[in-house]
This record gives sequence, structure tokens and C-alpha cells, in this order.
Amino acid sequence: MYQVLKSKPNYIGKVRDVFEIEENLILVSTDRISAFDVVFSEVIQGKGLVLNQVSLAWFEFFKDIPNHIIESDSTKYPEPYNKEPWLKDRSVLVKKCKRIDYECVVRGYLSGSAYKEYAKTGQIAFKNYPSGFKESSKLPEPIFTPARKNDSGHDENISEDTLRSEIGNELFTQLKQTSIHLYSEASRVIESEGLILCDTKFEFGLDDGKLILIDELLTPDSSRYWEKETYREGSSPPSLDKQILRNYLETLTWDKNPPAPSLPQNIQDEILEKYKILEKRITKCISQK
Repeated sequence: MYQVLKSKPNYIGKVRDVFEIEENLILVSTDRISAFDVVFSEVIQGKGLVLNQVSLAWFEFFKDIPNHIIESDSTKYPEPYNKEPWLKDRSVLVKKCKRIDYECVVRGYLSGSAYKEYAKTGQIAFKNYPSGFKESSKLPEPIFTPARKNDSGHDENISEDTLRSEIGNELFTQLKQTSIHLYSEASRVIESEGLILCDTKFEFGLDDGKLILIDELLTPDSSRYWEKETYREGSSPPSLDKQILRNYLETLTWDKNPPAPSLPQNIQDEILEKYKILEKRITKCISQK
């Protein structure tokens, strides 16, 4: 894979490789894919390129919000990384920061695990909600449903009160307000392209004590995108994101623990096709703003 570099990445995540360079990092979007926190043996050829370009487009759109990116042109990386062809268009040079170990999930529609929780308990993220919502119902306003990141196993959904008690009210308020702002603005932008942002997750870090946006941003790996024309309340609309994979896996008897089942070629092809369609439409509507 890495043709020039002599060493392996310092960290290999579920779908990213990370190289440490003094006070900076190179984050590489690989073609690996995961679901339910389990990595599959098959790769989606070209997936990392799509994710990196979608993320960079959104970072540029939200450039008023501090983020961790230093450089996205791999030929301008420090040596010998600037001579590594595999890093082109699928990596970013970023500043190291203290990662906040929580996922900041924002939901505008009731779907996925949130719908399952609501159907079973009448709650969403440990809060009571009125009866009458259906699968994929639009919520009265976007809601913040955080999760604790775990280095192994599944991430853990937590309540707002739990997050506030663990990180303090000031940081909690910053995370919630920034996350809902990002979701709301992104939803507004893609509406012109006939897209709906069902939900998404953001990650943040602290740089000299100041909050910055990190990791990927509004990609089809971290977000659920729907077509407005196929959206119907009461059902799960066709997706342009990783939900394609999750939907397939729900038809199996797999218990969502390693090892992952094999992925048929038609599922791999569909995922890449939808990712590329989404990339084209997102970059189009962003460029027009």
C-alpha cells in the first residue's frame, strides 16, 4: 500500500491510518469499511477518496469554525510523506490536539437506533418524547444525542446530563450548540440539491484549551443522507450512505460481533456508486453557496 514509506502507520483505526509527525498527524482515509464498530475484510475501492473530498468540502464551507487541518495537498507534506503516491487526495495533515472522547450526534429525523429506542421505551437518548412519531418522522427541532467513544467494542449512547456531568457545563454547551449549528446549516445547504440530512456525528478536540472541529465532517460514513423525492414518513427511505451496508446486515443472522460476514460484490458496488453520487451533489451545492 504505502510504496515509499518504510514504517507502518503509528495507529490503525477502523477505517483510518494515522502517521505521527512531531506535533502533527497525517490522517489517511482508507478504503476499509466498518459497521456496528466491526471492520470488514473487503474494501470498497475508492471509498477513501470520496470521504476525504466530501469532508474537505464541508471543512471549507465551515471555515469560520476552527478545525485541525493544516494541509490537504500531499505534495506539500514533510518528507518522505510528500513522495508517497497513496496519500494523494485521501489524506490530510492536521495538528495534534486533545481529542474529546465523545461523539456529538445530531438528529433531525427519527431513524436507526433512535427510532428503535423510541418504539420500545418512548424515549430518545434517555429523554421522554410524545407518542405519535413514526419511523423517519421529522423531529420538531434537531436534537443532540451524544455517545461515549470506546477504543474497543461498541460506542455507548449517553444522556445529555451524563455528558454534562463528565465534561462540565461550559464545554457541554459549546459542543451542543456548535453541533446543532453545523447540522442545521448543512441541512439548509443540501436542501437545494434535493437532499435530506437525517442525522450525523461530529468530533471535537481541544487545541491549547480551545474547541476545534476534528476527524471527518458530514461524510456518508458519519451521516445519514436521504433523497427528498423518495422520503416517506413511516418507512426507512433509500440511503446514499453507509446505511446501505447496515440494511443488508440486518437481513442476516449476524450478531454484530467479530468476525464480520463477507460482503457480496453487488453490495460493495452499490455503496461506492451511492457515495460517488453523494459526493458530486454535495460538492455542487456547496460550490454554489
